[in-house]
Amino acid sequence: MAARLSFHADATQGGSRRLLAAVEIQGPFPSGRLDLSFPRWIPGSYTLRDPVQYVDGIEATDESGQPLSWQRPDPHRLRVKVPKGAKHVRVQHEVMALEMTVRSTHLDDGHLHLMPPFTWYLPDNADWSNGADIHLQLPEHWTPFTQLDDKGSPAKGTHVFSAPDRDAFLDGIIEANAGPHRTWDVDGRPHVLNIWDSAGLPVSSTMIDRFVDDATKIIKEHHALFGVPTSDPYVTVLHLTDKMRGGLEHLGSQTSMMPRASMIDGEKALYRDLISLFSHEYLHQWNVKRLRPKVYLDYDLSKEVPSPLLWWFEGGTSWLGDLICLRSGAWTQEDWNEEFNLKVNRHLNRHGASHESLVESSESAWVHLYKRTAWSSERRINYYLEGEFAMMALDVELRRRTRGNRGLDDVMVEALRRHAVGSDDPGVNHRRLRQALTSTEGGRRLGGMLDELMTTRKAPPLDAILSSLGFELVAKDGGEDHDGWLGLGLQRRQGKVVVTTHLEGSPLRNHVDAGDEVVAINDRRITEVKHVKQALSECAGQQVQVLTAREGGLRTCNVEALPAVDHRKMKIDGKGNVLWRRITASRQQDA
Repeated sequence: MAARLSFHADATQGGSRRLLAAVEIQGPFPSGRLDLSFPRWIPGSYTLRDPVQYVDGIEATDESGQPLSWQRPDPHRLRVKVPKGAKHVRVQHEVMALEMTVRSTHLDDGHLHLMPPFTWYLPDNADWSNGADIHLQLPEHWTPFTQLDDKGSPAKGTHVFSAPDRDAFLDGIIEANAGPHRTWDVDGRPHVLNIWDSAGLPVSSTMIDRFVDDATKIIKEHHALFGVPTSDPYVTVLHLTDKMRGGLEHLGSQTSMMPRASMIDGEKALYRDLISLFSHEYLHQWNVKRLRPKVYLDYDLSKEVPSPLLWWFEGGTSWLGDLICLRSGAWTQEDWNEEFNLKVNRHLNRHGASHESLVESSESAWVHLYKRTAWSSERRINYYLEGEFAMMALDVELRRRTRGNRGLDDVMVEALRRHAVGSDDPGVNHRRLRQALTSTEGGRRLGGMLDELMTTRKAPPLDAILSSLGFELVAKDGGEDHDGWLGLGLQRRQGKVVVTTHLEGSPLRNHVDAGDEVVAINDRRITEVKHVKQALSECAGQQVQVLTAREGGLRTCNVEALPAVDHRKMKIDGKGNVLWRRITASRQQDA
């Protein structure tokens, strides 16, 4: 039987921001060498992040502590020379744990967030059949939280965890801190909430109670749809920061990061976003962790692994995740409307749909999604947002054909039944998702619609979709008929108003570049973003003179200001019809 792999981390020097990490491998080593690789990306975050950039202080030793020579065949790999008869090799290094995100390893004097693919070299061609142990040294007053199996604490500050296989090891984040936590039961499954505040500020116990109550409603609604997955605890790690936001899913846990104001009473919009994020990451237990693209059944973390289906797994999760917030009662209809309004206006201010399909957006995530430029809104789509609208279109059509009896949540359940990880035929591709759709009641003739939504460079007909649900898009108040509009995204930087991007239809598209300073409009000096709107008062349909600065030179152009009234933000209006009520009806009564 293969020996268990053994991974070690020492987080007791948090003030230094350095995490001491090591992996121990049992021999024999018949080739006289040991090859190891550092992962280049994190499952769930589809771009090469190359966390080896944070690694230094590499040392290799044998079972007696004698140093072994090593070299780097490439920046991400190590090759250790192992003498004949050696029984044990330890590769030790330090991680400069500076990056505070949900996808990275971060250490300071207040907490540890340990992401395994961000922390350790992995031995090439290792035998994971006997699993792996993780040995963690922490400050004594810190409590660890993880989905990994807890093997106990043999000494103060020392904790041992285990993973049954490589996938579970890579997925097994560990959060450790002295922050507040709650444990409660939902449908026989334990749930844990741990909160860490990046500034060490206290968190309202009333808001924690509120979050647990709303999370419970959402969890029950997920369970009613998909079933209770296991009796193992589900761990929610919540990082509260000044402004940062993000989330990353795991099979039995999530790390979510939100501005700390989201847990302050009265911050309605931020709290609503927090609830949405929780539901989204919770749903990923099924839609991407259990139901996966075939190419992610065994993660190759050494290179890009594109999938054309990321729009389904992220867009579909966004669509259904927010519906479940509404179905469960954690959101009101007004909450859903407000969140949808934000999405609609992000959609209307991008015009990449004529340049990129959902498949193209999914496959190019590795080079585009996480590396935005000033031109991204013009040439690219976001498969989260546009994928959600595509899933909405498909869901509404399926519901329409079945008088509300079947929807895309039923398609997900069917795909899981057939192809979940651990089944006889795991993993999905386009063909398998198409089969799950067309075999669902009402879906027999929807395969072509799915194909078109995936592959065409065209946005779904949002107005028609909303009309089918008893809603319409109307203009928000703001902007007078006689006011002008130039269609620029603007920011104030170091006392200057700078162009960040062009909005769709901007009359300045061919005259002004991102990074240019807007100096004056009609001889009025511009030093604040609000000055632009003021300068365009009563200018609709008129020629305006725009003075900009680029690379130390001044440039002047004359363009016609468009009516601001035609470019108002939009909002959803209406109470919804019978079909909408069927879509948003709780599934708990059927469970």
